[in-house]
Amino acid sequence: MTAYPFVEKSVPGLLARAEERLAAEFSTLPEAGPDSKYSPELSQIEAVLEKTASWLGDNYPYFHPLYAGQMLKPPHPVARAAYALAMAVNPNNHARDGGRASSEMEIEAVRGIAEMFGWGSQSDSGGFLGHLTSGGTMANLEALWVAGQLAPKSGIAKRIVGSEQAHYTHGRISSVLKLEYAPVKADARGRMRLDALEDELRKGDVGTVVATLGTTAIGAVDPLEEILVLREKYGFRVHVDAAYGGYFRLIRDHLEESARRAFEAISQADSIVVDPHKHGLQPYGCGCVLFRDAAVGRFYKHDSPYTYFTSKELHLGEISLECSRAGAAAVALWATMQLLPLIPEGEFARGLAAGRRAAEELDRKVRADGRFEALASGVPELDIVVFRVKAASVAESSRLAQEIFDACAERNLHLALVQLPERWFSNPATAKDAPEMVTCLRSVLMKPEHEAWLPRIWNELDTATAKVLQT
Repeated sequence: MTAYPFVEKSVPGLLARAEERLAAEFSTLPEAGPDSKYSPELSQIEAVLEKTASWLGDNYPYFHPLYAGQMLKPPHPVARAAYALAMAVNPNNHARDGGRASSEMEIEAVRGIAEMFGWGSQSDSGGFLGHLTSGGTMANLEALWVAGQLAPKSGIAKRIVGSEQAHYTHGRISSVLKLEYAPVKADARGRMRLDALEDELRKGDVGTVVATLGTTAIGAVDPLEEILVLREKYGFRVHVDAAYGGYFRLIRDHLEESARRAFEAISQADSIVVDPHKHGLQPYGCGCVLFRDAAVGRFYKHDSPYTYFTSKELHLGEISLECSRAGAAAVALWATMQLLPLIPEGEFARGLAAGRRAAEELDRKVRADGRFEALASGVPELDIVVFRVKAASVAESSRLAQEIFDACAERNLHLALVQLPERWFSNPATAKDAPEMVTCLRSVLMKPEHEAWLPRIWNELDTATAKVLQT
């Protein structure tokens, strides 16, 4: 049932041997004594697991190549196995005495991610600062929290601005932090408009600009290089939300020019967020936040009467707003990066490139089909394809998109829906700035297998569309 059938067959045996090896590390401990009170009969455990498996069947097949809807990618078998192995110990990566080995694994894995973005070593006195989080939302919260701490204490609150296509979490986070947030208009490619951004900057109260490299709607990449030029003129922090698109830096030379330049410039950002639980082949939740200047660690400084005494080395809880965090997430990420290093043209990067090629091919097929209309402004920047159904009205197009979505699901092809400005499907040079929204079909082709499965995906979409339009 998984996307890795060959490897999956071997994982149980490999995991069992790894568990034996782990048990050997603790073989000098005395027997724990009588069985725990939490030791029911095996038949009871089996019954509960049977019910669990049955209930979990009430899901879309997120692991399968015919699931091409939301941003859901199955964790690699080594990540699943490493996570399960770590759960035998259940480390907590807050303090070293709660997660000795897993803390070191986290530091090493985060260093590898930072190196992917062009940053050097992590330390208290220099280099970058970073850690894993429970997900992108928490990672972005920490980045904006630090931005707020750095704002001048002049009585004038420094605003945060980001594209109107940025993830909605930035507005919510800013509200939680009591910081003002303002959206900046996007162009017909879903990217932040530089003229609209400069209109906000001229007001003199913008402290942080959020640049999104890979929007959740269409995978748009904000013009980071040009935003950095404006930073020199107006003086503000640049936070890059690359939760979805961050790993595409590995294949930036395979992207079109504007996206390539943005990923090339990411090393100049003040802070970066990326989600290993998206393209990084990890289980939920695993996010990562990075700060270019390690000195921001001073804002995290706090006292704890019982936590940070077992080691003089950096405790991850000392540079994180979260306290208890799953050490197993760090173990899974470290193991995956050992197997699939984050290097250009490596196996991991080739998987990203395969999904990108699948998206380009689907976009070509959509543009050649008279029943659909792709974005007028150009091909996908990453691996997300969006298109609407041609119809006499926006309402009719939206209705047909919903019906095709349902018809595809009946054929085990699972897409997604998204609402976008109707003007994005017109000639961008003549489109009116109208607010009318149209419901579109959306496909996230983030699995490497999507490239080989693209003919089957198109056949199912073609058949489902024909059925809907005939009726």
